[in-house]
Amino acid sequence: MLSSKGLESISLARDTVFAAVMIILTGIIGVCIIVGSLKYREQVFTLQGVSTALITLTSIVVFILILPNYTISHTGGEYTPYQLIFISLICLALYMGFTMIQTVRHRAYFIAPIPNKSSDFIEDDVPLEKPSRKVMYFSIMLLLLCLGIVVLLAKYLSKDVDTLVIGLGAPKSLVGIIIAGIVLLPEGIAAIRAAYNNRIQTSLNLALGSALASIGLSIPFIAFVSVIAGMRMMLGISIKSILLLGLSLFIITVSLATGRTKIMQGFVLIAIFILYLFTTLEP
Repeated sequence: MLSSKGLESISLARDTVFAAVMIILTGIIGVCIIVGSLKYREQVFTLQGVSTALITLTSIVVFILILPNYTISHTGGEYTPYQLIFISLICLALYMGFTMIQTVRHRAYFIAPIPNKSSDFIEDDVPLEKPSRKVMYFSIMLLLLCLGIVVLLAKYLSKDVDTLVIGLGAPKSLVGIIIAGIVLLPEGIAAIRAAYNNRIQTSLNLALGSALASIGLSIPFIAFVSVIAGMRMMLGISIKSILLLGLSLFIITVSLATGRTKIMQGFVLIAIFILYLFTTLEP
């Protein structure tokens, strides 16, 4: 039987993934809404695609970060190895299902309803040639390879960041925020540029897609590695974090429920993001 007793517990993955979700939901999307609203007042997007991403993300977030606190087979916000494998498979299935919806079955849900012809970005409504099976399998292999590289780089980077955080006397959870911020920097810049060019649909696709990949793909990958290596993996977040995460999911769902973005929505999201950072530094 698989056992994790007496082995080192891992919390960096949880802290990093939680930070990534909070940064995306409140920070990146908040900035995108503000940037777009300042220039265009209102921006429109396809509601079906955003709602599909949000219900998938909410389910995976609950499975990964909240449910471990309430299972009784293992205490301390951890799953048993069998539970961890089962939850990882469920999350992978949800992520793959979302990817199929986004790229094959309902691509129109993720296309801007009013394309901006003056934008520097490639138009979403341009028909794309369907890739061959060979290209698809090769892309999947590259995705898994890159995911492994990112995980390893984050592990090595965490040592230096951890030393810096300890030297500053800051809480260790700040390590996850710094690593998540570095990893999400390219997607964040691309999403903000898209919003500035009146492509809020592209911004939301990038942001929510990154959030889903961060938790729906990375955590199962790390979970399988931890089970094979015999390491424990802490996933459950604190009550304070659950409240902030729940508030973020509620606000983002309500804010994006109309298919239009307004500047006040961005201000509220940024306020939650600042509060999240403050309560991390001053718990």
